[in-house]
This record gives sequence, C-alpha cells and structure tokens, in this order.
Amino acid sequence: MEKIRDTWNANLYDSKHSFVSMYGESLIELLAPQKGEKILDLGCGTGDLAKQLSYYGSEITGVDQSEKMIEQARSKYPTIKFIVQDATKLVFHHEFDAVFSNAALHWIKQPKQALTCIYNSLKQGGRLVAEFGGKDNVRAISDELIHQIEAEGFTFNMEQFPWFFPSIAEYSSLMEQAGFRVTFAQHFDRPTPLDGESAIKNWIKMFGSSMLAGVPESKKAGIIAKVENNLKEVLYSDGRWIGDYKRIRVIGYKE
Repeated sequence: MEKIRDTWNANLYDSKHSFVSMYGESLIELLAPQKGEKILDLGCGTGDLAKQLSYYGSEITGVDQSEKMIEQARSKYPTIKFIVQDATKLVFHHEFDAVFSNAALHWIKQPKQALTCIYNSLKQGGRLVAEFGGKDNVRAISDELIHQIEAEGFTFNMEQFPWFFPSIAEYSSLMEQAGFRVTFAQHFDRPTPLDGESAIKNWIKMFGSSMLAGVPESKKAGIIAKVENNLKEVLYSDGRWIGDYKRIRVIGYKE
C-alpha cells in the first residue's frame, strides 16, 4: 500500500498552533485519569498532552501517524512510549483502560475502521474520551478557500477535503455500531484565537495544504492572500484572528 506523505511540520505545530494541546487540558478533566491506568493517547502530536496525562500516575502510550510528530514527541519526552501508528490499523487488543484523543479523529476519513480499532484496544469496561472537529467546523475558512480555488479556474474535488466533521447523531451512531455505549455527546462553538497577523496563512499551510493540491505553486500565495482578505470582515476582531471552530466531545464505554 502506498505510504501516506507526512506533511506535518512539527516545529510550526509547536510554535504557532500550541492552542491544540492547550484546549485539550479541559478534556483531561473529562477523562479523569487514575493512577495505574493504561491510557492510549491517539493522535498524540508532539506529546504535550501525553506528558500531562503522565502526571496522574497513568501509564501512557502515545500514537500518531506522523513520523515527524512522533520524532519530536520522543525528543521532548523521552520517558514516555511513543509509536508511529495509523488509527485505522491499531495493533492493540484489550490493552487499555482508556483511549484519549484530542483534535485527531476529524483527520480520519474512515471513522468505522478507527472506532473498531479503538474498541478492540480497550479492556472490557474501558472508555473512549475524545474531542475533535464537528459539523461546520472551520466552515468560513474552508468555504472561502474552495471559493478562491474555483475562482482561479481550478476544480476542487471534495476528496481533497482533508477532514470528517460529523454531527453528534452521525458520530454517536458510528460509535454504537462499533459496540460502544455512548454516555456523553456534545457539539459546541469554540471560537479559537489564532496566533499572529499571518494566522490564516499559517493555518492553511499547517492544516489545509491538501485542499490546494493540483494548484500550481505560483498561484497558491495569491489564492491564500484573497482568502485572508475576504475573511478579515468575518474572523478578525480586536486585532486578532479568531478561527470558527465547532467541536464535538464524546464519551463511550466498552461493556
């Protein structure tokens, strides 16, 4: 099978997008990790939340599909176990008391496979606690980017859309099909301050670059500049950019 290209920039992620793990801190409260629990941090990025989880005396394993992210996580936190692994091909069976996932599941466009793997990774009575992008997450940004790509005369294929942003009903149903008992599901607005004047440019470069596949390099900067310009009225206030984030939080148990 063809290896997926690792386009993640781990340094940019740590320096300009630290809000990703910052917002994950309140998710840890929902997880309520216990001493001695074995916890899988799925889509662990550069390891900041895995490190925080370790303070509770839990035994943490962090997995991410990106080799660059895992490399950075290992160098930052050498005492924690980090493994490169695809969420749709997890090799764990009945090993974990909990699977924790922050800002990762919306990158997985095969949610059934991922949820089955998560379910199989858990011990009986184990729990999944996750937050990720929900229905209409970053819609203003993605709609404007698609509009500008098409305005330049290029065809945008929805297969290039890198995310899966489900509704609560959709995701709860998928969890139940995988065998989970869903005990909590929430969809909420979370306007997210983005760092610096070039925040939209950086955001597209970090998270949305696949949407520009097929667009010549010479055209990309112009498209992004128009996106930035048109979004200023919508997402810029009091001297800063605010991302139109909408999140889902779920808890499910393997019974």
